[in-house]
Amino acid sequence: MKPTGIICGLLFASLLAIAAHAVEPDEMLEDPALEERARVISQDLRCVVCQNETIDESNATLAQDMRRLVRQRILAGDSNEAVLAYMVDRYGDFVLLRPRFTSQTLLLWVGPFLLLVGGAFAAARYIKRPVVTDLSDLSDEELVEVNVLMKETDGSDSQ
Repeated sequence: MKPTGIICGLLFASLLAIAAHAVEPDEMLEDPALEERARVISQDLRCVVCQNETIDESNATLAQDMRRLVRQRILAGDSNEAVLAYMVDRYGDFVLLRPRFTSQTLLLWVGPFLLLVGGAFAAARYIKRPVVTDLSDLSDEELVEVNVLMKETDGSDSQ
């Protein structure tokens, strides 16, 4: 087998390991339907320790506690929305991987678009800057300054 094939195989195996879930067997519910609900809810909840992983993916102790809490709420008969509301009440809006659209999260939702529009506006203004190509409108002092600058530029390019 070629070294390239071995490297590709190792990379693929490492990607599979990254995608593995951290849910322990003792955390799983016996009823497959309830366990599936817990998994669906867990995909919407952020590990507050890891911050960029779901509670299903995280090995943090707090994520384990959060997974158990989700399953306890499901066993208590809560709906998926009620479980999410309970977790938000307990940990705050930050626990949601997809934050709700509220007045507090408005900048989070609108901010990227504002930055994009602002950047496009700034780029358009930069590109449309007037460029002097007709040197006949320049005064004698300005012509001397242009010549000096051009000589400096020519001198720096040759070094």
